[in-house]
This record gives sequence, structure tokens and C-alpha cells, in this order.
Amino acid sequence: MIRQMVFAGALAAVLAGAAFAGQAVPSPAPNAARPSPLPATQALFDSYIREDKMPGIVGAFGAGDMPTVFVSAGRIADEATAPAAGPDSLWRVYSMTKPITALAAMMLIDEGKIKLDEPVSDFIPAFKNMRVQISPDSLASKPAAHAITIRELLTHTAGLGYTIVTRGPLLDAYEKAGITPFTADSKSEARMRLTRPKTLEEFANKVATLPLIAEPGTKWSYSIGLDVMGRVIEVASGMPFDYFLQSRIFTPLGMTSTFFTVPARAANRLATGYVWVGQGRIPLDRGMSSVFLQPPSFPYGGAGLVTSARDYDRFTHLLQDGGTLGGVRLLKPETAALMMSNLLPPGVVYTSVSGATGGTAGGPATVGFGAGGSVNLVDVPGRAAKGTYAWGGAAGTLFWVDPVRHTRGTVMVNYLPSDKWPIRSDVTHALLTDLARYR
Repeated sequence: MIRQMVFAGALAAVLAGAAFAGQAVPSPAPNAARPSPLPATQALFDSYIREDKMPGIVGAFGAGDMPTVFVSAGRIADEATAPAAGPDSLWRVYSMTKPITALAAMMLIDEGKIKLDEPVSDFIPAFKNMRVQISPDSLASKPAAHAITIRELLTHTAGLGYTIVTRGPLLDAYEKAGITPFTADSKSEARMRLTRPKTLEEFANKVATLPLIAEPGTKWSYSIGLDVMGRVIEVASGMPFDYFLQSRIFTPLGMTSTFFTVPARAANRLATGYVWVGQGRIPLDRGMSSVFLQPPSFPYGGAGLVTSARDYDRFTHLLQDGGTLGGVRLLKPETAALMMSNLLPPGVVYTSVSGATGGTAGGPATVGFGAGGSVNLVDVPGRAAKGTYAWGGAAGTLFWVDPVRHTRGTVMVNYLPSDKWPIRSDVTHALLTDLARYR
């Protein structure tokens, strides 16, 4: 614990020094000319580019209400003429959309429009009589023992599947029904649109026709729960899900570079998405012609957003400060704390995810799960502290918020699979090296 408190205090000292020196935002050049307040982290990012592990990378790190320190290296694409990566470059954050959807749900809980343990069927009647797979080898099913709740959607314990983890006949059924709330490139998108529902309402109703992988509230399994949550938010708020996010979260927080559909005027800031094949990296979705310049079938609450390091830092800063930022309050402090606490149903434990999903590694003894993100249950040397809320995205992005010690971090890259390089552990080690100078 003392080590973690020193970490937080040192980070605050670094940021205070950066603010005094006018270094909150570094030079936009690929290799910043002015010294970085986080030299080990800057050196790490520079090494990634020098070793051709990625075209570009941006980090945003903050403590308290000191100005954010942005660390960047490289460009948003491999081409030598591509713009430098920086705080306002745009990145596909995929599953880092989930915590933002969870924030929207918690806001409605704050307002009494949703209850944490309320049945989902109160908002989506099609979920009233769910069935559970008897065996993963068939679609044979039996009636669920109890109704899916809001808590279970938020914590991936509803028994819902996910095409990135589900296997066997249920995976085939998901794909046939178009339960594919994910966009990667134009070619795969054209294929998925042939069967994918056209609206969030249609999507949620179709999900309800398929069997669950487990009884609700009995197992943690990564899922489309936050995508279904988007429909609950629509019904509870009386407004389209994407409009709720824009009007109630993005606009009040000044998140001007966060989109489900990237406008043409911002295409020059969108990083190219890559995929690693063997030892080579090839373009999957070029920024200037990206599939994200087209509207999605519907807004995907689990994986649909494109945003910048600056914007996502606004979101993490809000959580770090207990639901308020710059005079704007979106959550009561106690609701923000609830969101970032372990909300797993009694007897259910977090069983971790594949590194390729971008999620937090860990086991039931060290990690739990809150609303849309993991929660560290204990202090582990060299890792984020107890109480830290975090998650990542399939294209390598990651974030963490330590609401107890008032620190936060975001890292943006764009390549699949996310675990090609150990960025999470590398960045943690580099930050600890930087902060050791202030002990």
C-alpha cells in the first residue's frame, strides 16, 4: 500500500512539474523536441517505433486535477507522410466502449430510472422467458431459473454469448442471426450486414431468441451484455442510445472527438487499423477510407466507439474525481464508487479473458468486476493498486483509473491482436521507473 501511495504522490509531483514547465501537451512532432516529464515512458514509446512494433502510440496520464501529461511517438499510419500520433489522433477503442455504456447506465440508476437488480425484461419484454443451453454441443435448452438483471448485463454474468469467445452451435446461431456488434474492415462489414439487425431494438429482441450459455448470475463470461444494455438505456431514457451518450456524456464533458461514425472532416486524424499476420503487419482498415466513416448498423455499446487520448482522458478523469469534472457532475460520488466496485453476483468470480480481447488479466483472488470494467481486489507489486478500475480494447488500447489515489492512464494503439506486444506490463514498468526518481 505504501508503494502505491508513493506512486500516486510521485505522479502528482511529475504532473505539477510538467504544468509549471508548460509541458502538459508535448510538441506535435513524432519525436518531441522538448524533454518529457516521463522520460522512461517516452523512451519506451520511442523504442516501439524504432523497432517497428507499431506505427504510432499515444499515452495520457494524470493525477488529481493537474494537467494531463501526453506522451506520444510515431505516426497514425506506416506511411512517412502520415500525421504524427498525438492527443487528438483518433483510435478504434472497441471494448473500451463498454465502460462508457456502463457510465450511461449508472447515470440512469442515479436518477432512479433503472435499478441495479431490476429484471432486464422490464425494459425489453422479449427477455422475460429466457432459456439456457443444456450442453455446448447443441442448441437444446431449458427455461432459465431466474430473470436476467441489469447487474448481470453490466458484469458479463447474464449468460449471454459473444462471437469472439462463444464456440460450437451457439456461435453458428449468433452469426446466422447477425449478432455481430463489431466492425473491423469494409469486407467483413459487408458480409455481416447481410444478416445483422438494422436497429438496436431489433438486435436486442433477436438476442432474446437464442439460448444462454449458463444460468443468469452463475458464471462470468465475456459477452454482448453491454450491447444489450444500450437498448435498456434507450427505453429507460426515452431517447436513442447514441443521442443519450452524445447529449448526456460527450457534450457535457467536452469530448468533441468521440464518435460512432467518424465525420469526413476528421478522417485525416483516424489511425489506420492493422492486423499482425505472422511477423508482418498489414493494413486492415485505412484511416482515410475507413469503415468507421460509415454509420454502423446501430450504435454498438460494447465495441463501437472511435475516440482520442484527450477525450478518453476526460472520461477517466471524471471517474477519478468521483463523477464530476470541471464543474459538470454526471454521477453522485457514491454511484461512481459503486460503478468501480466489485459488482459480481454472490458466488461468481472473475475468470479473466484472452489477451487478444484487450481485457484485464488476472484470477478470482486478485481481480473482480464492476460495471463494464475489471476491479483490482488486492495490491500486487508491479501492478495497479487495489481498487483500480480498468479495461482494454481488441486493437491494443487500454486504460486504468485509481479512484482512491486519484490517478489515471490511457494508452492508444491500433492493431490486432491486442496482445501482440505486452504494452500493459511495459507501460506499468516504465511509469514506475519514471516515478522512482521522485521517491
